[in-house]
Formats: sequence, C-alpha cells, structure tokens
Amino acid sequence: MKYWRIKAPNEDVPLPFVTKVVAGIGTEELAQYILDAMQALVPVSHCTVFALQANGRVSALSTASAHGAVATITAVDYYSNRFDLLDSNMTWLSRKRSPARSQLWMSHQFAEDVSDLKYRDLCYTKPGIRERASILLLDCQGLRAAISLYRNLSFALFSERDFETITRCAPVLHEAVLAQVRKSSRRAVSDELHHRILTNLAHREKQVISYLLEGKTSRETAALLELSETTVLTYRYRAFAKLGIKSQRDLLTTLDRLPANLGAPKKRQ
Repeated sequence: MKYWRIKAPNEDVPLPFVTKVVAGIGTEELAQYILDAMQALVPVSHCTVFALQANGRVSALSTASAHGAVATITAVDYYSNRFDLLDSNMTWLSRKRSPARSQLWMSHQFAEDVSDLKYRDLCYTKPGIRERASILLLDCQGLRAAISLYRNLSFALFSERDFETITRCAPVLHEAVLAQVRKSSRRAVSDELHHRILTNLAHREKQVISYLLEGKTSRETAALLELSETTVLTYRYRAFAKLGIKSQRDLLTTLDRLPANLGAPKKRQ
C-alpha cells in the first residue's frame, strides 16, 4: 500500500472530461459519470466515491461498474460487514485532521495487500478486482473522501503514465465531490422542511407559504385569500416560527420546489 501527495498539475484536464464529470453533480450516479469520463483517459472497471462522516462512519456517495451492478453489490457487502474499519483508505483518512489548505493524496493498493481474508474475498476476489488507485480528499472545510478507481483481472496493471493522468484529473474530481456533498446536504435540509410544512402548519399557514413560494407578495396573497395584509403577515411569521426559519430568504434558498401534496391553493370564488 502506497500513499503520496498530489502536486498541482502542469497540464490542463481535457474539456470533455470536465463536462462529463460536472454533468453528474447532484445525481445519484456521480460515480458512473466519473467512470465514463475516465474511460477515455485511463481504462478502469469500477468506481466508488466514499465519504468519511463526522461520526466516523463511511457513506457511499456513489458506486459504478463498467458492466452490471458489481460495485453496488460489493458496497452492500462492504457496509454489512463493517469493512470500512479495515479499509486502508478510510483508516488513513480518519487519522488526518482537516488541513488549513485542502490537500489531495493518491493511494495505490493491490488485492493481496488486503490482509483480512473475508474482506479480500468479498470485495476483491469475488468481483475480480486486481488493484485500486484512489484520490484521497482532505478538504479544509472538513470533507474527507476517497474516489477509487479499480481494475479487474482483464486489465493490465496501472502504469506510471496512468497515475500521472489520474493525478491530473484529481482537482476536478475534488471539486465535483465537494459540490455533490453540498447538494446532498441542501437536499436533506429541504426534504426536512417539506415535511414540516406538510405536518406542522395549519391550513391558512400552508396557503400563505404556498403563495410565497410562487413569488406572490403579501398584498397579492391577501387579495387572493380575501384577508388583510396584516393577517397574511401574521400567518407568515407564525409559519416561519413553526418551520424554524427566520425570513422569506431562508425559505426560498432552502426550498427549490413546492412540497409534494402542497399545490397552490385555488383562488376563492
């Protein structure tokens, strides 16, 4: 098992690679987009994107295989057997503190480097994995993640030129994973807020919030609901208190769509 620090690349990353990776941000198939983008530069058979959470557990942001669902099946075995505690990438990342400036590292591991026989059998031998090359992210904002590229037995070993190409792509992949984590976090907050709207708000409060999400002003909402503007403002801020937000801006920046089952109310006849 080897680790080395990635230095700033001297060459630009091909634009098609950047375009393909960026297209995957915000989707559940980010690893597939990375895999497809890498194929034109460095042939690989699988790709996984794992992040180390604050509680020490590993979360799979995305997995992909060139053929079938091998990576997904292997990830299930990885989680159910707590192989994250044995994974050299994750144990290495867990020992690192967040740096003042973000760092990128490379690691390289052969299947025979995995000492635990069960881990090696389920995650390397059965899926036919020969070796793993990983980009390790130590972000200054606290993110620690591993983007791993695998080669199965049908591929030749990674060459020095392959490692150079992977390290050249590392900054783009770093930014993509960082953006993916940010989008996932915002989505989780948004989903929670949707739930609160549907379960915590009274009927009038839901109506007022619905019109607010459509961009209606307090005056327009008051006219549509045949209420005074003061009453609309009262419903609005009562709803804000129940939702745990402080302003219209908080609401609009968190929610990017109307919650399910909360269509805009019909205008009173």
